[in-house]
Amino acid sequence: MTTLFSNKAERFVSLIKKSLRGEEMDYTTGSIRTAVFMLAIPMMLEMAMESVFAVVDLYFVGHLENSSQAIQTVGLTESVLTIIYSLAIGMSMAATAMVARRVGEKNPGAAAHAGAQAILLSVGITLLLSVAGMVYSPEILSLMGGSDEVVQHGTPFIRIMMGSSMVIMLLFLINGIFRGAGNAAIAMKSLWLANLCNIILCPVLINGLGPVPAFGLTGAAIATCIGRSIGVIYQVRHLVKGNGALKFQASHYLPDKKLLQSILKISLPGTFQFIIASCSWIFLAKLVADTGAEEGSAGYQTALRLMMFFMLPAWGLSNAAATLVGQNLGAKEITRAEDSVMRTMKYNVIFMAIVTILFFSLGHVFVSFFTNDEAVRTMGLKAMRIMSTGFIFYGIGMVMINSFNGAGDTVTPTWINFCGFWLFQIPFAYLMSVTANLGPTGVFIAIPVTETLITIVSFILFKKGRWKTIKV
Repeated sequence: MTTLFSNKAERFVSLIKKSLRGEEMDYTTGSIRTAVFMLAIPMMLEMAMESVFAVVDLYFVGHLENSSQAIQTVGLTESVLTIIYSLAIGMSMAATAMVARRVGEKNPGAAAHAGAQAILLSVGITLLLSVAGMVYSPEILSLMGGSDEVVQHGTPFIRIMMGSSMVIMLLFLINGIFRGAGNAAIAMKSLWLANLCNIILCPVLINGLGPVPAFGLTGAAIATCIGRSIGVIYQVRHLVKGNGALKFQASHYLPDKKLLQSILKISLPGTFQFIIASCSWIFLAKLVADTGAEEGSAGYQTALRLMMFFMLPAWGLSNAAATLVGQNLGAKEITRAEDSVMRTMKYNVIFMAIVTILFFSLGHVFVSFFTNDEAVRTMGLKAMRIMSTGFIFYGIGMVMINSFNGAGDTVTPTWINFCGFWLFQIPFAYLMSVTANLGPTGVFIAIPVTETLITIVSFILFKKGRWKTIKV
């Protein structure tokens, strides 16, 4: 028995090492369990690193003078940036679906061409949003429910963050290209590097060190921007080197009208899919700010950042389903594609069950780590415990949504999100918080209820199997 356990442990450690090194494998053959783990381990670590950006900023600004204002600024800015994230995710899911399908068809040249066209399209779109965000930064903070003090102190922060939209877009998009090709290790390493730089720079630029002046809240934005930029440089270096399945050439970047239209066809519904969800979250943030004052808003934003810290690794795990679905559909392995989704879902349920236990047992420790304000702690803990009741359903729903997207069926989850978030969550949250006079607690309750309904609908539609017929 001991020998058997030792052998299994050795194989598991060996698998982790291979996944972190980014060793190539054919995801359309062999063990599905091995394929899931080879993709999921670096993808989970990649998403964990993405969540660290906001958590690191929140930690350091949470210990500044007027910390509740600083926390609210970071939280409201992140809520607005979800629009940029939505666009980036929409473009990256299109790139993942197209690259994965071409890799599954054993056509690496077409895969690289699709990735290059996605980069070309994304750069043009993001430039417009970046300029608009910088110009209207004060108005954005005010519209989100920030007080005059928050607008005054937080404008430089949000201006820098909105101005770095291009970097955010490229970081997401290029990682989506690597994930589609099955090289999740490079995507992971780019975010590890970006976060390491952010962690080092944040305390230096916020508090000052030696000849470096203290920039306060603005320093957090500068550090994040620099860190993400270094991550993008790392990505571009690997694209230029052309190692692995992708061999990018200069000719791949010449505009291809037909391919650009195909990318838009997939990415637009995908972008709206996440914009719909993001706008709902923005509405909820404003509703909490209006009904819970500054402490309520800061507590909610703290809980939300902690929630995302644990949710993003689960999203990373579910990303494995997107790559496996795309590549196996390309290889005409339909049954294997579906089996890969169910296996990934099983692992995500286990992960989210563990997170739920952590939130209920150690929630007070997590919240106190970010703020010394007792009122903010109390509200944050309440938000964490209520929202975590739906974590297992979140885990299932993520896998379902990513499976649709990996197949190139971005329309189905867009309609699911529209009905779930706009037709149900927003009215229900308003009803609970304002009409029922529950305040922020009503908003917290609306979140797990909505996610549970979305998951049930997604699972039913997945079983119907329309996603198997999508052409990319």
